[in-house]
Amino acid sequence: MSAVLQVEVFFDFICPWCLIGKRQLERALLQLQHERPGVRVEQQWHGVQLLPHLPAEGVPFAAFYLERLGSAEAVSLRQAQVQRAASVAGLDLDLSRIAQMPNTADAHRLLACTAALGQPAQRDALLERLFAAYFQHGENLGDGATLLAIAQACGFDTAQLAPVLRGNGQPYFAPGASAAQGVPHFVFNKRLDVSGAQSANALLLAMRRALDEPEERRA
Repeated sequence: MSAVLQVEVFFDFICPWCLIGKRQLERALLQLQHERPGVRVEQQWHGVQLLPHLPAEGVPFAAFYLERLGSAEAVSLRQAQVQRAASVAGLDLDLSRIAQMPNTADAHRLLACTAALGQPAQRDALLERLFAAYFQHGENLGDGATLLAIAQACGFDTAQLAPVLRGNGQPYFAPGASAAQGVPHFVFNKRLDVSGAQSANALLLAMRRALDEPEERRA
């Protein structure tokens, strides 16, 4: 009987560290597959809306960060920090294209709805495309038409997804999201937690521990 590694990830689409953490997780999983080819991995992505009180139409991206960080210099330094971490993870982000800080409630509702539709690989493709839409193409993830177009491009039937989009900015609350200590937050086999955009090696070490701990307990 093959071992099972359950991977739960708590995230928000507007957090660059979540996309960076996704890439590091992918690297760690590739290494784990090489080390332990018999392990079956089950992934679940749980949406956490970081800014639930944003208006449905969102707010201007540049103005949001200027107010949040206090000066143009601070914004520039923060974005440079993000770009360096993204480059290490093999990502090419284009923050200059982002015009709007969106309300992500409907984006999370869309992804959650697809859990019962299609195949896991199709849902993974949607997750990746939603991240790319924001951080590489500057698309507005608060716009229902944009969300449905992305879902359709990933092969989903938009007639099944359209009803979950509320368009009114009503906050999104995922079951268990309150347990996450910020995002990204990783939980392995329901018991081992790792917070933040950790390196692939740190995530790999956590995976090994999560897999080996039952054997240690039986010893």
